[in-house]
Amino acid sequence: MKASSPVLKDVVLVGAGHSHVTVLRMFGMKPIPGVRLTLITREVHTPYSGMLPGLIAGHYGFDDAHIDTGPLARFAGARLYQDEAVDLDLAGRRVICRSRPPVPYDLLSLNIGSTPNTAGVPGASEHAIPVKPIDGFLRRFEALRERVLAREGRSAVALVGAGAGGVELLLAVEHRLRQAVRHAGFDVGGLSFVLVSGNANILPSFPAAFRARFHGILAARGIAVVTGALVTAVEPGRLMLAGYGPLAADEILWTTQAAPARWLAKAGLPLDARGFLRVDETLRVIGHDDVFAAGDTIAFSARELPKSGVYAVRAGPALAENIRRTLTGRSLRRFRPQREALYLVSTGERHAVGTRNGLVVEGAWMWRWKDWIDRRFMRKFNELPEMTAAPAALPPLADRDALKEISAIAMRCGGCGAKVGASVLSRALAGIEPAARTDVVLGLDAPDDAALVDVGGKQLSLQTVDYFRAIVDDPYTLGKIAANHALGDVYAMGGEPQTALAIATVPFGLESKVEADLTAMMAGANEVLREAGCALVGGHTSEGAELALGFAVNGLVPAAAVLRKGGLKPGDGLILTKPLGTGTLLAADMRGKAKARWVMAAIAHMVQSNRKAAEILRRHGVHAATDVTGFGLLGHLIEMVRASEVDATLAIERVPLLEGARETVALGIFSSLQPQNVRLRRAIRDLAAAARHPLYPLLFDPQTSGGLLAAVPLAQAERCVAALRAGGYAGADLIGFVAARSAALEPVTLDLTGERLAQALAGRSAIRPHVHLLQEDTERSAL
Repeated sequence: MKASSPVLKDVVLVGAGHSHVTVLRMFGMKPIPGVRLTLITREVHTPYSGMLPGLIAGHYGFDDAHIDTGPLARFAGARLYQDEAVDLDLAGRRVICRSRPPVPYDLLSLNIGSTPNTAGVPGASEHAIPVKPIDGFLRRFEALRERVLAREGRSAVALVGAGAGGVELLLAVEHRLRQAVRHAGFDVGGLSFVLVSGNANILPSFPAAFRARFHGILAARGIAVVTGALVTAVEPGRLMLAGYGPLAADEILWTTQAAPARWLAKAGLPLDARGFLRVDETLRVIGHDDVFAAGDTIAFSARELPKSGVYAVRAGPALAENIRRTLTGRSLRRFRPQREALYLVSTGERHAVGTRNGLVVEGAWMWRWKDWIDRRFMRKFNELPEMTAAPAALPPLADRDALKEISAIAMRCGGCGAKVGASVLSRALAGIEPAARTDVVLGLDAPDDAALVDVGGKQLSLQTVDYFRAIVDDPYTLGKIAANHALGDVYAMGGEPQTALAIATVPFGLESKVEADLTAMMAGANEVLREAGCALVGGHTSEGAELALGFAVNGLVPAAAVLRKGGLKPGDGLILTKPLGTGTLLAADMRGKAKARWVMAAIAHMVQSNRKAAEILRRHGVHAATDVTGFGLLGHLIEMVRASEVDATLAIERVPLLEGARETVALGIFSSLQPQNVRLRRAIRDLAAAARHPLYPLLFDPQTSGGLLAAVPLAQAERCVAALRAGGYAGADLIGFVAARSAALEPVTLDLTGERLAQALAGRSAIRPHVHLLQEDTERSAL
């Protein structure tokens, strides 16, 4: 992405805990020129611990209880890397990650939470369900719920650990499971719950009146309590308790005293006796001026802090301020955590008990107050200020059409959304007359994905080039996307990649920053190229305003195996191997309007190779193929039907879509290339009806590293789709069919109900030309 100033300092935030989300928000409100933030997080939707019990109980939806780090990172100008730190190179100032190259830093902050301490109890790691890290607990709980329902509700559930978090969570689990079992029509009498504590009482650090109230609530809900019984072992289906004997349990939840992340022990940082990071009163790791830490992972030097989100939230502003002061060379401030925190503990139902300074109160009104506090906190991160681009300078005599075009220049898309439109490209190349060579089999005059050259061997040479501006802030991921995108043309024409030349642009800046970005970008690209058996043989680099990457790729293909766009045959089925939506999702991401999980899912599709899909298509008799990229599904389909002189019917409801694409299109968010692609609508029959369909805009959505659009005989189509899905292309589907060319001017029909495709599959009217029903003047008015 385009940087407003050269990067001078890299601040890397490891973990998206409660303190770090505050750091991101505060830096977004007041950035420091030349400072770049990078967030490394295992989960891009970070749960707010205060709302997790309400989420489990069913009072909140997923997005209510999670902070979306995608828009937040965009607001802060931060790079978002979905990965997990596994070590630190303190001497080299690098974060070692599980699935990507090391990330360099000038200043580091750790907010990675903690995990339940299962290591000291035999069998606990294998047979208990840890509540922390809480970012993965929701999936674990949903699996537990499905198991309970599979047993028709006959389940014993035990929770080990009777602190505030454990008591609150068990009440939420009991409430939700009883509801689920009742709703499924099973007897809730088959459910039983037990709270197990090694301490002599539950809630040991709370006032007696608070404990007494929860003893009453647990008893009223039929939840048994076992105290003073240490767990000595966990076996399948039971807990072994000291002085108590075995306790049967089908499901075991574990919320005992927190333990630090295991990798901290080998990172070389100072730890206390339990393995937590020792920090001073400024939240700086003792003995390391360039490392900060906050949250459950720290051992605070001034006094021991509970492992509670209450303190992590309070530490956020202090951490942000001291990071800022370190960067600007000012003295640091002490963090002063509150002496007595307010605790509001929900009871599974819309009811809560609160305590502070020995006072205990409860009721439905307490739950409403807690709900108001929690939602107010979440709004600070999920309702961020609007992101708008600075207006472009307008020429004094610009006409209305020019003004419209200029207004769209301020926030341009990257990737294939940055391509020149098909109409502009056709007009620009219309007068170009290449040198005539007999060895050029396919060149500029053909609509195919790559040039085809006879080099005198047994195979023909495929030649293609792709290059685009960055669509993601992660250079490593950009490298993988760009390489996959460039290889797509070779696979679409039935070939195998041979060699690649890189064309890279990196923003000017400090030599160390340029080197780090270029190294990460080429590492990602080379991973993809090596897997494809394509040798990176050279390239060219230059400085520019923003990161960009492309490849000139050579491939090989036997003459008899070449797939051309003109190979469609009446009676073919049209298959799309990947879902659509990267254009609108990436445009929404630029505006802070796309959920992080949508963007990450889109990236996962963009880094998926088309190689295996091409192999599967060949096994099912493919006649023609193209990769769906900048001109959108309809633009590339039109190239095929015109070259093949056929008609095509597209079942719009069968077109696979990326999660979130419907939502962003409904918001009116499109790629900056979309308006040029929409000019191709003249090829659609019965346009007025088609344009009313809510998914109509996605037919023009430009794709980056999109899937293959291929034609196979209808008799093979459904088997081919099944093979593609089994091969890892979960979104692949049969989306239409090919018919003989009719007399109508518009070669593409949109099947709005799917009925025509169903008839074609049943063998009726599969290849008959469609009757053109609209009068010419009606068509003109629709355009």
